[in-house]
Amino acid sequence: MALPTGAYQAYRTTQIKTASPADLLLLLYDGAIKWCKLAEMHLDSGEGELAHQALLRGQDILDELIISLDFSAGGEIAQGLYQLYDYMRRRLIEANIKKDKELVIEIVGMLQELREVWLEASKAAQQPNPGASGGLDVIK
Repeated sequence: MALPTGAYQAYRTTQIKTASPADLLLLLYDGAIKWCKLAEMHLDSGEGELAHQALLRGQDILDELIISLDFSAGGEIAQGLYQLYDYMRRRLIEANIKKDKELVIEIVGMLQELREVWLEASKAAQQPNPGASGGLDVIK
């Protein structure tokens, strides 16, 4: 049974407000992937305006990913992600202008790969380090 629109919106708002930074990043990746796949479907159907709107949403999410980068803490990694996000954003703009589904497919693949890497990294960061006891490391 589907939730009424208002209830679903309240659930999503609570989900976002209570999410960790790692979970928020995954939600952004999920959103970008969703909108790009929707654009693919609209391009297949010849629905140019709907594809345009979906691609704009994907571009907006990539802008959010760019804004979220912390260059002071992230250094080279943040710079590399900036270049990657900017590339993907430009490719979505190009896909929108040309109505080129193949460009969208390229970006979906990149986003899915980044999402998987981030998911694994966040899982690894949550795992307790068995070698770190929090006390003195005494070797007998």
